[in-house]
Amino acid sequence: MKLILYTWSTIILCLFASCSPNKGLHPSPIDVKFGDPYVLLASDGHYYMYGTGGVKNGFGCYKSDDLKNWEYLGAVYQGNTPESWAKANFWAPEVYEKDGRFYMFFSADWKENPNNERENFHIGVAVSDSPAGPFKEISDRPLFSPGYPAIDGNVLFDKDGRCYLYFSRCCYKHPVESEVAEWAREKGMFDEIEESWIYGVEIKPDFSGIIGEPVLLLCPPSKMSDKQAEWESRSVTSGEVNRRWTEGSFIIERDGTYYMMYSANFFGGENYAVGYATSDSPLGPFVKSADNPVLEKDTERGGVVTGVGHNSITWSRDGKQLYCVYHGRTAATGNERVVFIEKMEIKDGKLKVQP
Repeated sequence: MKLILYTWSTIILCLFASCSPNKGLHPSPIDVKFGDPYVLLASDGHYYMYGTGGVKNGFGCYKSDDLKNWEYLGAVYQGNTPESWAKANFWAPEVYEKDGRFYMFFSADWKENPNNERENFHIGVAVSDSPAGPFKEISDRPLFSPGYPAIDGNVLFDKDGRCYLYFSRCCYKHPVESEVAEWAREKGMFDEIEESWIYGVEIKPDFSGIIGEPVLLLCPPSKMSDKQAEWESRSVTSGEVNRRWTEGSFIIERDGTYYMMYSANFFGGENYAVGYATSDSPLGPFVKSADNPVLEKDTERGGVVTGVGHNSITWSRDGKQLYCVYHGRTAATGNERVVFIEKMEIKDGKLKVQP
């Protein structure tokens, strides 16, 4: 065991000190103060951005023609009303255009909480005739209730016409045994490590519910020998918090391969980072890329950006250029999250940001 602990500590120190030649400095952020940003290229030719923050108990929206200059349109959804099932902690909105209408998937605390859980997050859907809102909930309850808190809904409209929802089970009351958890106990850092996992499930075409049971798709590595373990465990190994996250998923299909981007580590810390995994099926199994992470802090390379994560993907109007949209923090913004947009590509089966 001592040899394992020594080896793991050595790996951590070496990898923290190293930097990948494929990862440069982050660009300057755009003038939008959102977390969990999502950009929709609507059929009207305009870009619309939604995200966490800026509106109490709801969500705001920005509009752009060039992904650089953004006009604030104000609040487009309001929760915590007598009619709303959603009470607090409004997070991670994503908007999809379908049959001439716009559907917002979002996370919030459900008013129905008989056991008085501290984290009672669920995913709901609101609809509007315009990407600029106003969005109204399609039901008086969440999309589904899996028996644990769920956040970060992301939707895939697959080629065969089926729809799939991807979401993260929260860390709350979810301790998981692993070699990392054992290492943390041996170090006297944490008694247990809670984890969040990503699931996928088919949803009804009218978004009124799910079809079947959620399938586990991604979770943190259990073995220290796993090449993903170092970067996905930094919030634990740095002593920051006793949780390992797999969250903020975003999926895209290219040439029969499904690419799922996801975020790991504490969203409020400097080690938040993004990787991706691939599969031949929308419900897996998914294999994590050896190139992970594809987005991480750049302070070890002379930059000023930390806490990068929870990304989405948008496109140029001609569909030829992909863009990665994510949030981060800079030396100037402090704890406030701001939005970054970078070019990305999928080529030869590999996904790269800043190609």
